[in-house]
Amino acid sequence: MDTATYEVLAASSDHAGAVAAAFIGGLVIAGALIWAVRMGMRVMEKDIHHPGPEEQPHLPDGGPVREAREIREADEMPVTLVDNDRLLPHELHRAQTKTGKDQQRPRWTPGSSGGFGSGGPGHV
Repeated sequence: MDTATYEVLAASSDHAGAVAAAFIGGLVIAGALIWAVRMGMRVMEKDIHHPGPEEQPHLPDGGPVREAREIREADEMPVTLVDNDRLLPHELHRAQTKTGKDQQRPRWTPGSSGGFGSGGPGHV
């Protein structure tokens, strides 16, 4: 045999040891992770109070809450009567909008418009 063959054999034995060490290291890490998960599960079972069936949330007596739909309109700022008088916080309204007087939804009227690129005539 020549020296090239001995170098290949020596290199392959070094790789086998490195592969074995990496495999054993992987097993140790996997075992440590499994142990940590089991330990965490044991701690969770001891610490956390799990609610019973009577403690679970339930529907209100009136049934499920539904979404309310309404048309809103701008709530105007109150006008002061005296020029130098200023509005105080208790004189302002809570929201910027209020329930509209007309609750009918605006409907599309045929022939009034077309969407961009729809091929319709647009405003006529």
